[in-house]
Amino acid sequence: MSSIDFQNTVFSYHRCADHDAPKVLRYPVVVVGAGPVGLSLAIDLAQQGVAVVLLDNDDRLSTGSRAICFAKRTLEVFDRLGCGDRMVDRGVSWSVGKVFFQDEMVYRFDLLPEAGHERPAFINLQQYYVEGFLVERAQELPLIDLRWKSAVTGLVQHADHAQLTVETPEGSYVLEAMYVVACDGSRSPMRLLCGEESHGQTFRDRFLIADVKMKADFPAERWFWFDPPFHRNQSVLLHKQPDDVWRIDFQLGWDADPDLEKRPENILPRVRALLAHTAMKDAEFELEWASVYTFSCLRMDSFRNGRVFFAGDSAHGVSPFGARGANSGIQDAENLAWKLAYVLHGKASPEVLGSYDTERVQAADENILNSTRATDFITPKSDISRLFRDSTLLLARDHAFARRLVNSGRLSVPCTVDASELNTPDREIFESAIRPGAAAADAPVKAQGKPTWLMRQLISGAFTLLVFDGPNAATLIRETEAVPEGLAPPSILLIGDRSLSGARTISDVEGFLARRFDGRPDTAYLLRPDQHVCARWRSPDADAIHAAMFKAVGCAH
Repeated sequence: MSSIDFQNTVFSYHRCADHDAPKVLRYPVVVVGAGPVGLSLAIDLAQQGVAVVLLDNDDRLSTGSRAICFAKRTLEVFDRLGCGDRMVDRGVSWSVGKVFFQDEMVYRFDLLPEAGHERPAFINLQQYYVEGFLVERAQELPLIDLRWKSAVTGLVQHADHAQLTVETPEGSYVLEAMYVVACDGSRSPMRLLCGEESHGQTFRDRFLIADVKMKADFPAERWFWFDPPFHRNQSVLLHKQPDDVWRIDFQLGWDADPDLEKRPENILPRVRALLAHTAMKDAEFELEWASVYTFSCLRMDSFRNGRVFFAGDSAHGVSPFGARGANSGIQDAENLAWKLAYVLHGKASPEVLGSYDTERVQAADENILNSTRATDFITPKSDISRLFRDSTLLLARDHAFARRLVNSGRLSVPCTVDASELNTPDREIFESAIRPGAAAADAPVKAQGKPTWLMRQLISGAFTLLVFDGPNAATLIRETEAVPEGLAPPSILLIGDRSLSGARTISDVEGFLARRFDGRPDTAYLLRPDQHVCARWRSPDADAIHAAMFKAVGCAH
């Protein structure tokens, strides 16, 4: 499949074994929906040795740019899934944003001001490229059975499995799954089959997305205008994408007619007016795709219904401000994948699956809160709210405190699940924000004398113990290796310059690891398979590490 023609690719339907099987077949996991979230989850499971049936009711990838901003943490997940390099190479990397009020820039920001990160703060990449690269990766994995034109039309849950009815061009069949994950979007048919609903707030506003193809000498930055002269009393967002495509979001107001606004004769004058106020005023352009949308901030009460889990837009929805939708959904997938794999392989108690709901509900609530606040700032609904917003923007030109109040969308960062039942609380003082519940931070290191990155050294599907070399490191590593019955031994990374049996050595060549993790001699961090910290100590013993591992897999010690 060509990586440059994903918009026109049609995937072939193939008759599957379930049609002709003498009895109903049962699979470990069935994933419903082959968008970015479902594909990421299926790949993650397959890489951890779990067979997956991936069902999609269509035979094409998404149309238009849709989700385009993919954050640093999501890129690290894509690295682990085996397609991060392709995403970054194709995408437009950026970290700088500029905020304008009327016809003046009030300030700029840099999302990644410190060196020592392999991946950029964000890339812009059309959703169909992301899906296409994930499909190609999925096709490389024999444990993934990807079935197009396969819509789930029936669901019956039992104590030890779920039964699905699947409609295809050749009729329907029934299959069973130990677990089902619904990644089937905001209008989720699976949610309806479970009798579930999402609750929240729908915003009375409309926005126009216009993908415009043009060649222009213009920086790859996020530009956001409040009340610009070319679109009075509304907001506009501009992003650069690959292939000389520019994404422009125009706020329209609730009374706008979606059908009229999507007509080229109404879109083109808006684009020309914007270009007339930028360095691209003479650029020639053509309209590639357009859509009008409204949005809601909502979620299901619980992301689990028996043996069915919900991830991505099927579980929660946010406004597009802050790039929190797709990024959060992919982080749902990485959170759930290792837990399902560990349970199915007998390495964790089924109780650990309950933490998916508690952790990702916390993340959804954090995203909804940020998204709602951004929407309220961008689209004030009263004269007082507008006065506050405009005064804040005027002050932001000269005062740093006001810039912290400007909200054009707090951009996506991974949620720190402080209250997770899988965490072991700190018993010592640390000066690092990479605490239990937080995602680990990357840093440049050397392994076997060659430059690399910390995230590249973490083994997919395994717990990892980071140990800063010290007087007790050799004893700790030797005793930690001898895990009690019921535990899989962790992968151990020694941060230092010597070799010790039982550990791989990495060198903190520029000191970033020590600074980011507040690493002192004998300091240790235990990372879950999804690269989140579940415990840390200044000078632990093996019993403490084993107890933290038991807790993280939902087992009593």
